Amino acid sequence: MNPATRPAHIAMFSIAAHGHVNPSLEVIRELVARGHRVTYAVPPVFADKVAATGARPVPYTSVLPGPDADPEAWGNTLLDNVEPFLEDAIQALPQLIAAYADDTPDLVLHDIASYPARVLAHRWGVPAVSLSPNLVAWEGYEEEVAEPMWREPKRTERGRAYYARFAAWLAENGITQHPDPFAGRPERSLVLIPKALQPNADRVDERVHTFVGACQGDRADQGDWQRPAGAEKVVLVSLGSAFTKQPAFYRACVRAFGDLPGWHTVLQVGQHVTRADLGEVPDDVEVRNWVPQLAILRQADLFVTHAGAGGSQEGLATATPMIAVPQAADQFGNADVLQALGVARHLPTEEATEGRLREAALALVDDPDVARRLKEIQTGMAQEGGTRRAADLIEAELPGRDRS
Repeated sequence: MNPATRPAHIAMFSIAAHGHVNPSLEVIRELVARGHRVTYAVPPVFADKVAATGARPVPYTSVLPGPDADPEAWGNTLLDNVEPFLEDAIQALPQLIAAYADDTPDLVLHDIASYPARVLAHRWGVPAVSLSPNLVAWEGYEEEVAEPMWREPKRTERGRAYYARFAAWLAENGITQHPDPFAGRPERSLVLIPKALQPNADRVDERVHTFVGACQGDRADQGDWQRPAGAEKVVLVSLGSAFTKQPAFYRACVRAFGDLPGWHTVLQVGQHVTRADLGEVPDDVEVRNWVPQLAILRQADLFVTHAGAGGSQEGLATATPMIAVPQAADQFGNADVLQALGVARHLPTEEATEGRLREAALALVDDPDVARRLKEIQTGMAQEGGTRRAADLIEAELPGRDRS
């Protein structure tokens, strides 16, 4: 910690999702190491992971589908996806008010999906900083993306009821802001992805959003992985932690890579698919429910990924060519960005056949232009500052600090 910086109480708030909690952990660890007292409000399933950083978990009950829930629990429509976050925020706020009743923080950090955090910061009159684990809104985002996406839902009775409930909840807490900018336009934001992964990065207001890049740490606590002797190429296949119920896709991967001479495949299938669902599996295909992803990517030649923000930047940080097979949310945009960068092929799930996967793999792994571009991006990411810069910028937002 800077000698001029007094220890502070910093409170972090997130939701029960690996992709929202994991990106913040190294930043929290760094703040604790600098002498700050950090509390972290999170559902109990993540309490041990938070405690390992040195922060004090503040558990609260969540009504969102858990991190290992069946993807079908999230529904199929836009309103299906967003209503649970509002419901969770409304029921979580009284819990968090009580938990912090005698322990008001000096500054609030929050994941983009933690609506109660911004309400609490407003109630307490303290600064709030968003830690965004994925892309942020650019100038023109509302007109180009949000308005077309919401045009039909807003015309429905259900859509109008959602907005009315959201606005009423904000008003009850003294916030007159419309729900859209409240949720999508923070006053201050640290973006925990490399700028290369941000769509329309030239139109992002960097007075608000600062790209600090990957804050990954060494992940030694997740275990290690050793490349098998004789493996000429290693491919990791992972659809992350949420949208893993894809047995047909995994079978296509087994057929695409399992018969390639000298190739070793690591297949992470999650909690909803078993080895028996895959049919005959060759000896050079390793099937796991979970893997130490970063440890494998440091040794891999190819990454077949759902293109979540975390996986995408891990592929970039390790200079690993990617086949992007997006499943939901921002993953489709990430897949397009990766392809535009010249480091990946975007294959929609329905097109991710044995033949298309193998064709893309063989084209990517031996392409010197792909390797060169990945090295350029990897070098640029290293210059963004990562964990230490994020902590510096958070300290600069503490009341009474010099932001120059």
